[in-house]
Amino acid sequence: MAQEETGDLGEVDDLPTREETETGPLSGIGRVLSQTARALAGSSIDIDNYDPDLHESLLSFDGLEGYEELERYWLNVPFAYATINYDSRNTDYRYHVVEPDLSEFERNLLDRLVEDVRAPLLYRDDISDDPEVALREELVDRLEEYGVRADEEMFYRLFYYLYRAFQGYGQIDPLMHDPYIEDISCDGPEMPVFVYHEEYTDVQTNIVYDPEDLYNYVVQLAQRSGRHISVSNPVVSTTLPDGSRIELALGEEVTPKGSAFTIRKYAEDAFTPIDLLNYGTVDDRILAYMWLAIESNRSLIFAGGTAAGKTTSMNAMSMFIPPRSKVVSIEDTRELSLYHENWLSSVTREQMGDADIDMYDLLRSSLRHRPEYILVGEVRGEEAMTLFQAMNTGHTTYSTLHADSVQTVINRLENDPINVPRAMVSSLDILWVQVLTKSGGERVRRARAISEIEGIDQRTGELDYSNTYLWDSTDDAFRENNSTLLEEIRQDRGWSQSELLGELRNRRRFLNFLQHRDITDYRRFTAMVNKYYTDADEVMSHIDSLGLDLLEE
Repeated sequence: MAQEETGDLGEVDDLPTREETETGPLSGIGRVLSQTARALAGSSIDIDNYDPDLHESLLSFDGLEGYEELERYWLNVPFAYATINYDSRNTDYRYHVVEPDLSEFERNLLDRLVEDVRAPLLYRDDISDDPEVALREELVDRLEEYGVRADEEMFYRLFYYLYRAFQGYGQIDPLMHDPYIEDISCDGPEMPVFVYHEEYTDVQTNIVYDPEDLYNYVVQLAQRSGRHISVSNPVVSTTLPDGSRIELALGEEVTPKGSAFTIRKYAEDAFTPIDLLNYGTVDDRILAYMWLAIESNRSLIFAGGTAAGKTTSMNAMSMFIPPRSKVVSIEDTRELSLYHENWLSSVTREQMGDADIDMYDLLRSSLRHRPEYILVGEVRGEEAMTLFQAMNTGHTTYSTLHADSVQTVINRLENDPINVPRAMVSSLDILWVQVLTKSGGERVRRARAISEIEGIDQRTGELDYSNTYLWDSTDDAFRENNSTLLEEIRQDRGWSQSELLGELRNRRRFLNFLQHRDITDYRRFTAMVNKYYTDADEVMSHIDSLGLDLLEE
């Protein structure tokens, strides 16, 4: 189904409602199917495109008892919308998906249609060209074959649920359309699905699976991702076709409550440094510093807890990689998205017996591709040693690590199961520690510390590091300290101190210019950065000619 842009529905009372009506003289699917011989002659179905101004609404919602409706917005126009409800007595939010109501007759008819439409769709040559048209034609054929007289409203209610079953994600399909949802979690059958919403955090929904449906759905998700799941192999981590990360558990072997799944939704458009600037994750000084460090081939680790946004930040910073540099990325599940011509993306293949290809294998292989920059989704085992070996032999490497402080990162790297020698850890240049926290009553992601590894202290034998930027939670601002790394870059480039400061200032002004122009598309952002690499003087002259005050000193 063509997905229209998600938008606010206006006033709550403005949404059209639909009163329950009979859709035909037949009161049950049994009476329809008992007329098989007569149905061969069929009935003629002539369906117009659905028009909300001409036809009855497909949706109705009278509210949740005991809850105040806060807002509603479209998920899939005109078939589904979300409504957010709040119980002030119990401080409880509810996320309610509103979809077309089906009469008992329509539910029974839909069950039969799912079986009878599936096979013809599989054998159609044009299904991949336009699945909507193919499904619409098959639905018309089946209804004519059954002898069912369907008006536009009935036809599109059936069409929606068939499309949701064959081309969408079933019951959670509306959730997959919601750009404000980050995670979808089903902890077992006959339990409500929970979502993590940008505004309301963890919220219970009105979606519930019965045991058999959930078991079959987990198998279907695995198959859809090109993976196998079974009682003998009941846990699978994989990626959905849209790039979303998914963790699956089948049956009661490892999850006693029954089958379960969690989906970390994939953002189709990658965050850029300008997005991080807009959200306050960093400021323009940090971005200019990181840009210069990345261009100067300094290696980084992005650390943080679950959902802190470390991979998002690594992906955004990687957009500063100079054009034409050879980049190789290695991931368990596909998350990185770059607009870079010379980029080789690789993903592990697991649970395939002797043919397993893990991150260690891919990292060793990547070194034969002569990369200048190596991006590793996350280090957690033996691949870390190879990564640091590559770092020590002149490759620029970026990776993520689960840790919430600089010292925790160092401890994890030096101890089981990673076990990187301290002398090799000292070749790391920058540690970026990011947190998911509260500021001003809102949930925010902040770069808590940007720290430089300065080598091994000869007196104590410990790793020395200094915090170049620190986030101050009291006023939600970043504090800047002296940087040894910038001094190294200045000397490498043969710049004077004033030239270094001038370059940092120009990059800050350029980034603020992009923010002023709202350039957040990662393709446009990368193209603009590449233009700066090509002719920085021309770019800055153009910005100067605009007379914009882009810096707050």
